[in-house]
Amino acid sequence: MTRHPLHLARAIAVLAVALFLIACAPLPSTSTSTSTSTSGSSGAQDASELVWRRGGNPTLAPLLRQVTPAVVNVAVETQIPLQDHPFLKDPNFRRFLETMDIPFPESVEGGRQQSVGSGLIVDASQGYVLTNAHVIKNASRITVTLKDRRSFSARLLGTDAAADIAVLVLNRVPAGLSALQFGDSDRLEVGDFVLAIGNPFGIGQTVTSGIVSALGREGVSGDGEGLGGLIQTDASINPGNSGGPLIDLNGRVVGINTALLGPTGGNVGIGFATPANRAQAAMRRVIGRH
Repeated sequence: MTRHPLHLARAIAVLAVALFLIACAPLPSTSTSTSTSTSGSSGAQDASELVWRRGGNPTLAPLLRQVTPAVVNVAVETQIPLQDHPFLKDPNFRRFLETMDIPFPESVEGGRQQSVGSGLIVDASQGYVLTNAHVIKNASRITVTLKDRRSFSARLLGTDAAADIAVLVLNRVPAGLSALQFGDSDRLEVGDFVLAIGNPFGIGQTVTSGIVSALGREGVSGDGEGLGGLIQTDASINPGNSGGPLIDLNGRVVGINTALLGPTGGNVGIGFATPANRAQAAMRRVIGRH
């Protein structure tokens, strides 16, 4: 049998190149996935498409571009009524004034108090905004500000104290609103990644990340009542975040940020959110009454 060294060498070279190309080819991963799924008017895509840049660097920027326009700041103005002078709270002082026939000091003049919170648009066509009930408690004026800094007055549609949920309605529904979609909070597990979006300390829209630290937390104080069955997260939640969404990496709302534990009122990695399923049920009850 005649041998052909040159042909054999060429065949070996071609085989070597083919093996090299196979070895260097990228393995199937989230960075090459092309599957997408819509999330209502927010148009949130599948997380596998959103958390990788070309080159393999992880990022949440594309997801956040989809969802943050539906997260709003809620500014509340409360009328403070006239109050008795603080000294009159002391019964001994009151008796002294009465004994000495001295007129009581005048009542302290009432005023206006401003506070801030967060919320999310849940119905773009109707202008419905979901937030916490404690955020708008005793509000005389409510202003909702979008991410693009447009502001609109709003009115309270109703509340559900048991879930610490309030539904607001924009007095004028602007064009171009987007709404967030709800996920199934019953499917959450400890260790799932989540994002908290809101307006901490009134500084403006802020995004923090963490995981679900625990589920079914009981006895958390909220608005004078003990809230139970809450999601615990280490995603930073601070005053002003109340009413904002806790979202998963598919851009769906899995909770409404509602409370925190911290010795100074700031975040120490223990925040709580009302599960989305409970919040959604409360919202439907409120809307159904109108």
